[in-house]
Order: sequence, then C-alpha cells, then structure tokens
Amino acid sequence: MIIPTFVLISQMNFMTQLKKIIYCSSAICLAIGAFSANAGVYTLDSCRNMAVHNNKTIRMAEEGIRGAGYDRKAAKALYLPGIDFAGTYFYNQRTINLLAEDAKLPTMSFDPSTQSFKYNILTTPDGTPIKDPASGSYIPTEVAVIPKEAMSFDTHNVFAGAFTLTQPVFMGGQIKALNEITKYAEQLATAARNSVVQDVVYAVDQAYWTVVSLKSKQKLADSFVTLVDTLRYSVNAMLEEGVATRADLLMVEVKLNEAKIMRTKLDNGLTLARMALAQVCGLPVQSQMTLADEDFKRGLTAMPDPVYNMQDVYSRRQDLEVIRQGISVLSQREKLAMGQMLPKIAIVGAYEFSNPNLNDGFRKRFGGGFSGGATIAIPIWHWGGNYNHYRATKSATNAQRLMLEDLEEKVDLQVQQAKFSFQEAFKTYDMTKANMSSAEENLRSAQIGFKEGVMTTNDVIAAQTAWLQANSEKIDAEIGIHLCEVYLDKVIGKLEY
Repeated sequence: MIIPTFVLISQMNFMTQLKKIIYCSSAICLAIGAFSANAGVYTLDSCRNMAVHNNKTIRMAEEGIRGAGYDRKAAKALYLPGIDFAGTYFYNQRTINLLAEDAKLPTMSFDPSTQSFKYNILTTPDGTPIKDPASGSYIPTEVAVIPKEAMSFDTHNVFAGAFTLTQPVFMGGQIKALNEITKYAEQLATAARNSVVQDVVYAVDQAYWTVVSLKSKQKLADSFVTLVDTLRYSVNAMLEEGVATRADLLMVEVKLNEAKIMRTKLDNGLTLARMALAQVCGLPVQSQMTLADEDFKRGLTAMPDPVYNMQDVYSRRQDLEVIRQGISVLSQREKLAMGQMLPKIAIVGAYEFSNPNLNDGFRKRFGGGFSGGATIAIPIWHWGGNYNHYRATKSATNAQRLMLEDLEEKVDLQVQQAKFSFQEAFKTYDMTKANMSSAEENLRSAQIGFKEGVMTTNDVIAAQTAWLQANSEKIDAEIGIHLCEVYLDKVIGKLEY
C-alpha cells in the first residue's frame, strides 16, 4: 500500500529535494538526439486520454476481455448438437481369408413322413447314425463345399469414415456451470482492465503535477538567481566605495554560483520529468510537451470534507471487484467439479461408410448406413478423485472469500490514511502561505537594513535563502494538494476514466 509522501517533501531542504528528484538527469538529457516530436499544449485530461489509449497493459487487458467474450460464446455452443467427421485409411499386406481351407458343410433333406428337414448322415441298416471314431462327429452322406477362395476378400486398401452427431441431454450441470464461469470470467477481465486504467490515470497525474512543480521551481530558481545577482552588483559597488570587503563579494559570488547550479539541475530535472510524462502517455520520450497548468496561478479553495460510504467504496473499487468475480468463478467451478460425480446422458447419431463396402460383400465401392442411439455414463468408483477435486475447489473459494475480507480491511485503512493526508496537505499549504509572507517581509527588511548599513551581507543571503525555501515549500504544498486529492479519488474508487 503506497501512501503519498509529497507532504513530507515540503519539509526538506530545497537543495536536498533537487538532488533526490533529478539524480542522473544530466546524463539522460545528454542522450536526447536530434529527433523532434510534435509540440503541443496538453491538459491533464488530454494526457489521461493518451495514456489510456496508448498504454500496452490496458490494451492487453482489453484483449483479455475480448478473449473472455469468445470463451463465453464457445460455452454457449455446448448446449447445441455437435457434428464431427472421422476418416481412416489403412493398408493390409495380405488379403482377408475367412476360411483357412475349403469348408465342407453337411446338407439336409426334407422328410415327408415327419414334415421336417434332417441331416443327410450315414446310418446302419437299423437307422442308427454312425459317428467318425476319430472326431466323434456324425458322418454325412453328402456335403456342400465352400471353396476357400470364395471367402477371400481384397482389403489391401481400406477407406472408412463416419459423420457423428452428438446432442448433450444431461451433463451433470457442467455445461451450465461452464457458461456461468465464462460469464463471470468476462466480468473479471473487465474489472481487471478498469483497475489497470485507474493505476495508469494515477501515474499520469503524478507525472503531470511533477512537471508543473518543477516548472514552478524553475521560475523560482530564475528569480533567485536574479535576486542574488542584484546583491552581487550592490556588494561590488560597495566594495569599490570601500564600505564592503572582498570577503563579502566572494560570499555572494559563491551563493550566485550555487543558485546557477541549482537552476541547471532544475532545467535537467524538468526535461527528465517531461520525458517521464511522455512515456506514461505513450508518446516518444523526446516529445515536446507543454502543459496547460505550467503557469499554475490558480488559487486553492477551502479544504473540503471528504464524505464517503465504505460500502459504496467497496462496490467501486475495481481491485475488490476482481476478487468478487473470482469468487463467482470459483463457486461455479465447485458445480463443475460436482458434475464429475453425476451421470451424463447424450443422444448419438451417425452415418458410417467404407470402401471395401462392409455392408455389401466387401465390394470395391463406397457404401454405408445410418445408426443412432443414446449413451449414459455413470461414475461409480474413482478412488475418491472426483470428490477430493470438489473439496479442493471449495477450499479455493473459501480462501478467496478470506482474501476479499482481508483486502476490504486494508482498503479501510487506505481510505483513512488518504483522508488524513488530504487534510494535512491543506493545513500544510496554509502554513506555507504564512511562512512565505514572513519570508518576503524578512527579505524586504534585510534589503532595507543592508542599504542603511545595519544588516550584513550574510544577513541578506540568509533572508534570500529563507525566501527561496518558503516559496519552494509553498509550491510543494500546492502540488501536494492535487496529488492527495487524486490519490483519495483512487482509493475510494472515483478515479474512473
């Protein structure tokens, strides 16, 4: 959880701030090539628009939404009958022989006395059938011969295929559960995209107001250089008149060099900040971006009292919505796992064909026929695998619910911290205004005293430094209010775009 620290920054020494904000900026600025990007004036809204449109993470999330939509359509198709085709070809080295040798089958004759058919077998004079001692079978008097060649078929090249239609009737509730899963998965993908958008917009606001802050400090640095340079001119004139020392002039010149170094670092830092903003907006880092709020002369109103309802906050927070939709998905996965333990019923129809034709004496032509029926599959025993899978999905759902409760508690703390930071930012701003008024009066008095000879050069430099510090803190406080406000909007779920 990230808590804004810009309020604390205002309490730091100005030179220390710059060292931390623009460290390595000089090297990065030297890397800027001759590439010239389109220049323009950008508002905060236009920067947000560009970032949302160009951000690759958002575009990936949108692809996830589209993919989830396709999955949902695919799940709906499971209710409808499916038609499949399967084809086969195989080669046999040898022909198929249904007989190993010529077959000799006994014949039958009609007996008028009994009005029935009887086998033609060898009998004794008294009519007793005679058996073959070797085989124990009755000896026929005549046989019908089926040659081996008549039961041989050319099946060297066999082609077979089938069209199959399957209509699910009852799948243990799995098809319905899968459709619900895909519905919630699509909503989850949408919530994930919205959460990414909030993060991107917040990053844009941070980068935008950082540029505004550094631009204001750049103007302040210019004023400070002018202020110190004016003092140098005065001290130099006094030195020529013999009312100031060489040490006084050297002290002012050292301060002037420090002011110029500070301004150079601010120039580089501002360039780096513009590059960072361009990158967040999805533009080339070399883009020349001029911001509409760079002058930043708008006054701030009185501190508002943030009013919110935590239940509304929970409903608006997209990261919480991701967890909620995840719970819905897992709940349906429980039903999907339960369906593994229930019977499945389906109606099946098919048209099968082959060459050689199996239905027409293995003739060398395609032929086939229709068939149909119903299938039922009943799980009986799987060593507890299906049941344990169901219990695992149930545990995953419970874990997700606990995660949601934990995250809601963290959101409570997050909102309270953001509220206090927002209120503190306004109080800090009021104090910096008072400090700046005091610093300006102190500087004016020091300058007058210096002209009258009752203030030293060191006193004037100290007053100028205090004036610089007060103005810098006021800029930090003004920017801090904007950043605290956008952070508060983010944590209560109102940062939508």
